[in-house]
Amino acid sequence: MPQLAAYAKEIGGARAWTPQIPAVTASVQADLMTGATACEHGIVGNGWYCHEFSEVKMWPQSANLIDCPTIFDHWRKEHPDSSSAQLFWWWNLPSRADFSVTPRPTYYSDGRKGPDIHTNPPTLRTRLRDRLGDFPLFNFWGPAANIKSTKWIVDATLDVLREEQPGLCLSYLPHLDYDLQRFGPNSQQATIAAKQLDDEIARLLKFAKQNNILLSVVSEYGIEEVQSAFFPNRILREENLLSIHPAQNGSLLDPGNSRAFAICDHQCAHVYIQNEQDIGQVERLFAAHPEIEEVLNRAQMTELGINHPRCGELLLVAKKGHWFAYPFWLANEPEPDFARNVDIHQKTGYDPCELFLDPELKFPKLRIGLKLIAKKLGMRAPMNFIPLDASLVKGSHGRRPSSPEEGPVFIAAADCPLKVTE
Repeated sequence: MPQLAAYAKEIGGARAWTPQIPAVTASVQADLMTGATACEHGIVGNGWYCHEFSEVKMWPQSANLIDCPTIFDHWRKEHPDSSSAQLFWWWNLPSRADFSVTPRPTYYSDGRKGPDIHTNPPTLRTRLRDRLGDFPLFNFWGPAANIKSTKWIVDATLDVLREEQPGLCLSYLPHLDYDLQRFGPNSQQATIAAKQLDDEIARLLKFAKQNNILLSVVSEYGIEEVQSAFFPNRILREENLLSIHPAQNGSLLDPGNSRAFAICDHQCAHVYIQNEQDIGQVERLFAAHPEIEEVLNRAQMTELGINHPRCGELLLVAKKGHWFAYPFWLANEPEPDFARNVDIHQKTGYDPCELFLDPELKFPKLRIGLKLIAKKLGMRAPMNFIPLDASLVKGSHGRRPSSPEEGPVFIAAADCPLKVTE
């Protein structure tokens, strides 16, 4: 990334930093927005088990779930005459910034999903869509995820900087999440992705220089090579600790009636255990597997500053080169009907297989085209083109980086008031 590297050299402020576990999008962005850890802000991962509903909630967006002040709250207090903006950073529906933009698909009653955004104020949505067109939602996540979504976000960021002129603006560029997970961080595709992102960042660097804006760059985590997936829920299912509801649409996790189940989140997994007397058994069960580096109990999570009532009774951390896959059904049990769809809210864990088209499908583009036609005609047509083969995934994150080179980076001027500390 030569243009970003030149900027880092120019301002003399690039360094590695070590994120807390789990080093995943929602929790690290909460860490960065609050300067706190999960024991204080309560964001324990990309999702967690809600005991009061007996349901797993993945990818919640409300900033009201954050239990302490954010950088936007501090900014408003210290700079009451200056506005703030939040573009595509998580915890953005609603946001605590004055201006906000975040993806919000339209879910039609006939089963279609359409691209859209949510903004505050609503007039900002109208302006951005008039000037930039629809947000390319299907290039933001899924098999078609590519640079188009990041380019749109940069365009929107520049528009907000010109029009609203916020004193503080946080903008999230997701592009390196895609091919680094698909092909691994040392792949040719990852190098191309880095160059593509460098060109988009350069547009922000140019605008910042022209307008005397202090620009900092931070990554949430580093992505490391992985060779295999581990399935915690299948282990629990085989031990009769995890319960399944045999529904008409396939096997569904029954968390309220499970003695134990895991919410898998890249290289970390919260394990929720209903009865205290089962904790020791489950801890020993996972400690025996070489793919797992750590099995942390509540006391150990407290020592790390990441314990919170939303956490599981145990937190699994994968060994280098491994990651945790969410599937909970066994080979002789029917898969849920959403398993082969891009469906981040129904799945009870993170599924990077959503970045792929099933390689076993013949003529996948033709199949997709026919189903899109069916949807436009008002028919229900599930987009079930996602593979179940976890071995396709070549990059992951969530554990502590094995070396600074494999971790995230913070680039800022020496006199920048924003700091990232370990």
